[in-house]
Amino acid sequence: MRIADIARGDTPAELVIKNARIANIFTNEYELSDVAVYSGKIAGIGKYDGDVVYDAEGRVLIPGMIDGHVHIEDTMMTPGAFAEIAALHGTSAVMADPHEISNALGMSGLQYMFRASQDLPVDVFYGAPSCVPASDYESAYEELDMTAIHSMFMKEYTWHLAEMMNYPAVINGDASVWGKILAAGDVPLTGHAPNVTGYALNAYLSAGISSDHECNELDEAREKLKRGMWIMIREGASFPNLRTLLPLIRENVLNASRCMIVSDDITARYLLEQGHMDVKMRIMLEEGINPFVALRMVTLSPAEYFRLSDRGIIAPSKLADFAILDSDVIDEKFTVNDVFKNGRQIVRDKEVFSPYEQEHIAPAIKTRITKIPSVEDIRVKAEGKIINAIGVTKGTVLTKTLELEAKIENGYAVSDSEHNIAKIVVLERHRNTGRFAVGFVHGLGIHSGAVGSSVAHDAHNFVVAGYDDESIITALHELADMGGGLVVSNGKNVTEKFALPIGGLMSYLKPEEVSRELTIMEDAAVRTGILIPHPFMVLSFLCLSVIPELRITDKGYIDIMKGGIQKVFVR
Repeated sequence: MRIADIARGDTPAELVIKNARIANIFTNEYELSDVAVYSGKIAGIGKYDGDVVYDAEGRVLIPGMIDGHVHIEDTMMTPGAFAEIAALHGTSAVMADPHEISNALGMSGLQYMFRASQDLPVDVFYGAPSCVPASDYESAYEELDMTAIHSMFMKEYTWHLAEMMNYPAVINGDASVWGKILAAGDVPLTGHAPNVTGYALNAYLSAGISSDHECNELDEAREKLKRGMWIMIREGASFPNLRTLLPLIRENVLNASRCMIVSDDITARYLLEQGHMDVKMRIMLEEGINPFVALRMVTLSPAEYFRLSDRGIIAPSKLADFAILDSDVIDEKFTVNDVFKNGRQIVRDKEVFSPYEQEHIAPAIKTRITKIPSVEDIRVKAEGKIINAIGVTKGTVLTKTLELEAKIENGYAVSDSEHNIAKIVVLERHRNTGRFAVGFVHGLGIHSGAVGSSVAHDAHNFVVAGYDDESIITALHELADMGGGLVVSNGKNVTEKFALPIGGLMSYLKPEEVSRELTIMEDAAVRTGILIPHPFMVLSFLCLSVIPELRITDKGYIDIMKGGIQKVFVR
């Protein structure tokens, strides 16, 4: 075999990385050596000659980094655009959960993502979306049941079971949910269990689920680690948990072998301005984590958990996926200079060397929204003085169920800017049922106009929060006309809009253009009074029924901890 001939040094390699300081994650040391590459794999480490020679000049060579949990749709970019910018930062693989597009377009959405992710500069391993819809309280385009899950694996669209968000159903032994888990077979079963501890955690784990990315507090992460879970430490655009949970590693570095750092939800702007897995490395290094320990959690740990035995380290027989830093040690700057994928250089001097050009056309949105409520329809008749309101908690995906005094005008409960209370409406958009729900949200800061979106986790119906009813209805009409996107309105006028033609979630624009459009939209949102960072992402999570506490979907107020649908008026 030629690879063995090259490994022995008898035959020149196709590519040799000369004079590299290899970051050895197994022994936590640098090795000054050459790396021989043949047919996209590492043939050997030592002293080699090759047809093509790259001189690393003593700089650090690290394995390609792996994101263990990310939703590509949340970047609002196509898989190709996402992969190009992620590769620039040294990422070689991502474990992606396509439940956003699957909620919006069903199985055809998953098929699009799979096709659009072939032959990219980053390997995309999709998880089978386990919760479409996320719960019985959400209205997706179509339900993907255990038969659909089985089909995804048979057609090799998916590699693992994506986050099992309906943890109450798992804990309570719901047959349909357990059927999905069984249909996945012998693959990594990833979890989603915010605040699930004690006996409830035992029940959740009894299904074979083995990881979680929803730990917001250190004690919760410690307990889950003790019970055998892999901890995915999230560091996303809106919900950063890394610094909070790093004591888990400081108190025992061995915990790094059961932890990985993930993104979950990130934006195009986050990728452009901060980076991808490299920014997570910088945070860990700033916090004093040993460089090799930190590196393990973005390379070998996710590779081991997801059974990717061909990557995660620099060693013979592994894929020639690696990045070269611009320094001779792993330091707090952690700047990726050059990147190789399958032995081919794709990034040179911090620039994409071979841009991705292929694109796939996504399936069209099939439903035309015609049943839109009127100003009169969304009025909330006063049935008491105290209302339930969704309490936005800055910096976390969690919300609170708040009981607040309602502002009553002419017999109707209305927004109250003095007390930071806005109205919120969710309209079903997939089947044109006309079903909608109205509630109130505290903490957004809106004092005029409205902000709306078709990015509304996880069913992705239309959601609009606003100060006055006319602005809210204007926003709903614009979302329907666009077929999905982001909108800011004031009265009868649309202030700004950004169409998302792929399932109402993604754009065909380049990363820089997506980032620019999102900035324009967020600036417009600020003019309504919103002061919280990433307002559209925060708005989108107010509809996710499987995270505590109060949420809103087209079916009404939902508090999963209290068993489901809640009333607007408490008393």
